[in-house]
Order: sequence, then C-alpha cells, then structure tokens
Amino acid sequence: MTSPISPGAVHHLALTVTDVERARAFYSDVVGLQVVATVDPKVFLSNGTMLLALGPAPDRPITGDRFDENRVGLDHTSFNAGSRADLERAAQFLDEKGVSHGDIKDLDGFKISVLAFRDPDNIQVELTAPYA
Repeated sequence: MTSPISPGAVHHLALTVTDVERARAFYSDVVGLQVVATVDPKVFLSNGTMLLALGPAPDRPITGDRFDENRVGLDHTSFNAGSRADLERAAQFLDEKGVSHGDIKDLDGFKISVLAFRDPDNIQVELTAPYA
C-alpha cells in the first residue's frame, strides 16, 4: 500500500534553546540565516527556503540543560553548501569566529563532504556539499 502522504522539502525546524538571543546571534552571525520574525519569546530565521524557529523550553525548562543526541529526538541539523571549497571557506570563517569544528569528512557512500560544528547549546550543525 502506498502512503497518501508525500512530503516535500522541510518547511521549518524548531529548536529549544537555553538563551534565545545567544542562539539568534549564532544562527545569524555564524550560520548566516536572516531573522524574519519575532513572536515573543520565539525568533524565526530563514535561508530563503526553510524556517528555523528558536525558543525556550515551552513548559518546564531544566536548569543547566544541554543538548545530547543520545536522547530521543533531534540528532543534528544539516544545511546544504555548494561545494567543498565552500566548506573550506566555512571552516576558515569558523576559525576566525572561534567556533570549534571537526575536519571536513567525505562520506563516500553518500557522495558528500560534511563539516560539523556545534551551536551554543551543543546541537550539532553540519554543512553538507556534494562531491565535485
């Protein structure tokens, strides 16, 4: 039986963060997303094709909480980049901003290169580019 659901591209992603302003600064100044709206207490950013919502824990924030991909839920988020050269420029930019990152890794099975780093709440962010 074929599913009646036919999903398209991701419309938006919502992240729970410990400090909305700090996260906004990171995702705009480092990742390059543009703020498109603020609906207190959330801020919405976009790259022109998808929205990223940043907000505090909705019900019961946990003091000192940090992201951990070993819990059920989000593991990481990945944004497309045009080329490996873009990843190399991004790595240099992250160095200039003092943002720790991994090496650019080639994932042969997927024919992509990936540069991983973490946001202020420890959520892994990746930039992914196709092989040349």
